[in-house]
Amino acid sequence: MGTQGDNFRVVAGRYRLEVRLGRGGMGVVWRATDLLLGRRVAVKELSLDETLSEGEARWQRDRTLREARAVAQLRHPHIIVVHDVVEQDERFYLVMELIDGGSLADRIAGYGPVGAAEAARIGADLLSALRAAHAAGVLHRDIKPANVLLEAGTGRVVLTDFGVAQVAGATTLTETGSFVGSPEYTAPERMTGAGTGPASDLWSVGALLCTALSGDSPFRRDSLSGVLHAVLSAEIRPPAQAAPLLPVVRGLLERDPERRLDAEAAERMLRTFLETGHLPVAGKHSLRGVLTAVVLVAAMAGAGVSGAALLLHDKGGGGPAPSPSPSVSTSATASATSKSATPKSVTPKSATSKSVTPRSATSKSVTPRSATPKSVTPRSATSKKPSSSSLSVSPSASFPAPALTNRR
Repeated sequence: MGTQGDNFRVVAGRYRLEVRLGRGGMGVVWRATDLLLGRRVAVKELSLDETLSEGEARWQRDRTLREARAVAQLRHPHIIVVHDVVEQDERFYLVMELIDGGSLADRIAGYGPVGAAEAARIGADLLSALRAAHAAGVLHRDIKPANVLLEAGTGRVVLTDFGVAQVAGATTLTETGSFVGSPEYTAPERMTGAGTGPASDLWSVGALLCTALSGDSPFRRDSLSGVLHAVLSAEIRPPAQAAPLLPVVRGLLERDPERRLDAEAAERMLRTFLETGHLPVAGKHSLRGVLTAVVLVAAMAGAGVSGAALLLHDKGGGGPAPSPSPSVSTSATASATSKSATPKSVTPKSATSKSVTPRSATSKSVTPRSATPKSVTPRSATSKKPSSSSLSVSPSASFPAPALTNRR
């Protein structure tokens, strides 16, 4: 796949550019041959910005070399290998390993979204690559389906385009004011200029997983202002296809980078899904920002009184929910202690009615079915005289809410 040039160019006397594989905002990617070693390589020809001043051009040159050196030190099966960086006619060429196969974006465009297992495999490999890069102090900052390659035959996932678009610590805007990167995969903290870090790459992985599963980013809108609103403040709605991986997706798409799911925990959860078909229960420090809804139903058998409590709570830990212990008492007149120590009998309004006290009462007043009522002497000197046969929930009755754990 590619477009063959009108004639072959040889760069730096060594790399022969043969077939154009693609073109992007940062330049053109060629399939090339390393004439010295006799191997196939990919060469990215970086665009020359003629509007830059001499000082800006020098800064761009230093940045390119610094980033290329950093990426060249990375050794990971899911990170593109950078072989060389050469300069010719004031233009830079990045020489990398050649991956036979298209990108994840090509896969989605040609065959549609992938299944949950394939998305989990791609996500786990990307997170593994990012862990290695972040440990070496390298941030990607432009993770999107077009920058994820899938090797033909092996299915190997390869993350490419490290450090080409931006410099570590730079804002998301270049000196000319144009946006660098893909807004719909960009973390909120980068949008606001609050800074960038490893967590910003993880947000991008969360958006990428949604795209892989549904075919579209959850933050795609018709305008840049719409994208900004979706990323910064609108309700985040992962696609229905993300349901099997929802805890990971929601954890990665946490707006607060301090609460975002970390790469190690996310990768572990995805690997477990690949092995078992289910995500593990998120640990205290693994899933962040996911609220748990628990419904507590308290019922009193035979009394006809029930209570339900629905609590949404976001705490960083806690123990298991305690069992409910509702306090139920009779009405105000029944809860008072009789002024007289001698119990009184209760005369029913009709011969067939009963006067029932709650189970907590120490005495009973029972009217027989005969017309003549009998008084029953309670076991205790203090009795409670109910004013009616109904039960009510005391205003002081409490239904303890469970201590909910926001498992992180």
